[in-house]
Amino acid sequence: MTVQTSSRFKLPPKSILKEWIEGYLFASPFILGFLVFTAYPMGYSIWLAFHKWDLLSPPRFVGFENIVKMFQDPVANLALYNSAYYTIIAVPIQLVISFALALALTQKLKFRDFYRAGFYLPIIVPLVASAVVWQRVFHYEYGILNEFLSWFGIPAQKWLFDPALAKPAFILMSFWMIGRQMVIFIAGLGNIPESMYEAASLDGAGPVAKLFKITVPMMTPLIFYNMVIAIINSFQTFIPALIMTDGGPERSTLFAVLNIYRQGFNYFNMGYAAALSWQLFIIIVGFTITQFVISRRWVYYEE
Repeated sequence: MTVQTSSRFKLPPKSILKEWIEGYLFASPFILGFLVFTAYPMGYSIWLAFHKWDLLSPPRFVGFENIVKMFQDPVANLALYNSAYYTIIAVPIQLVISFALALALTQKLKFRDFYRAGFYLPIIVPLVASAVVWQRVFHYEYGILNEFLSWFGIPAQKWLFDPALAKPAFILMSFWMIGRQMVIFIAGLGNIPESMYEAASLDGAGPVAKLFKITVPMMTPLIFYNMVIAIINSFQTFIPALIMTDGGPERSTLFAVLNIYRQGFNYFNMGYAAALSWQLFIIIVGFTITQFVISRRWVYYEE
């Protein structure tokens, strides 16, 4: 009596194995870069969040001390509030302005390509240069913005020196960077079938009805995409706050990432900075998941 054994695991043919090896070889620069510069630092920061380290002496295990401090620290809570305030107000206005610009720049206008390039140009300007320029724009005595307001009899404002005006100034500055959203909206508007507008015209629909019954529903996937990216970017605001105000006045522009930078590289609390980093990461991921869940109710995907 012979017993037949069947192997559960079978190697693929040599040709397929060769393709796999070649694929992994071509992808190896990215894989190695991700493991060395992203995965390892993230894993190390988790370990560091439970230690106290000042960059000079060896790390010392402190358990949940950094996490407890994170929730009790009024400065950390203020930094999260500033980031949330900036995000909640700036992002919706950015989306409205960029969508309105996209609608305008898909019309048959003279020099349309010139206008498109002009609105997109700030995206390629380094953030440091933009921060320096806007610092000049908000200058109390020589700023262009106060000069413009003076034409209407409005007195000069201390934009970056008044706690009540500092965050609105940063929100106003954020509109400078809506070119990327505008370009994405322009691409989406060009993909809406013209036949839909023609059918709506035959039914007697006007421009407003076409906008809210056809254009906006068809653009909801791109609106959702731009909203997710804008929220992530706004929570990570760092360079303008560091250069223009350094978190002032009275910590009104101390955003979450700037607070993490200060804790790590100014105060040498690397363990606490790692804990704050993971707190911000969890908040951003939570916001993103919530948006995906809610998007099922209002985002329209054509089947």
